[in-house]
Amino acid sequence: MANHKSAKKRTRQNEKRNTRNRSRRASIRTAVKHAETVAASGDEAAAIKAQRAAESALARGASAGTLHRKTAARKASRLSKRVKAAKKA
Repeated sequence: MANHKSAKKRTRQNEKRNTRNRSRRASIRTAVKHAETVAASGDEAAAIKAQRAAESALARGASAGTLHRKTAARKASRLSKRVKAAKKA
């Protein structure tokens, strides 16, 4: 256990950030999964709307530092590719 005042503060901050990041990551995963499900269902308008929401969530996660920016870009790109493939099918 930490003994210094600064180390105790750092522990408190890490706990707060951990819960915040965990919550953000979960909501990002949910948004991406929802977009993939809608894209697979074939509803084009809903798929585009869900894709926008998922990309927005990814961008927010990247700007907050929860996700690495290149990870967010990669996930957005793959999601876009899936939505585009669903449009053609």
